[in-house]
Amino acid sequence: MLRDVLIQNGLSNREAEVAELVTKGLSNKEVANQLFVTEKTVKFHLTNIYKKMNVKSRAQLIVWCLPHIGFIEKEEQRQPEQQMPQEQGLAHSQANTIPAGNTTVGGEIAQAPVMPTLNRGIDNDNGSSF
Repeated sequence: MLRDVLIQNGLSNREAEVAELVTKGLSNKEVANQLFVTEKTVKFHLTNIYKKMNVKSRAQLIVWCLPHIGFIEKEEQRQPEQQMPQEQGLAHSQANTIPAGNTTVGGEIAQAPVMPTLNRGIDNDNGSSF
């Protein structure tokens, strides 16, 4: 989908491929490795892409591409109404857990302890320092 839009906007097939990989977050080196070209070639393609798309940076290219990216929902997110009420509660509690090694940290968010402040160099009697 994104590649088609890029080609319609004047990019070659290879430039569209490079832009798509950059939009996915790959570095120039990663793009080069995936396409079996050198990093210099990727930079050359990016220069052409920036000119054709009228953008000045990688970040602007990604922002331009965002509305055209097709996001795929996970199967369990698309059909929550088919879950049993007990399963929904379990799914909610699992969403708030973080795997930590072989154990899982619970779903409650703990607040950081408040550290006391020290008034160094200030005489509390008259407000003067040292």
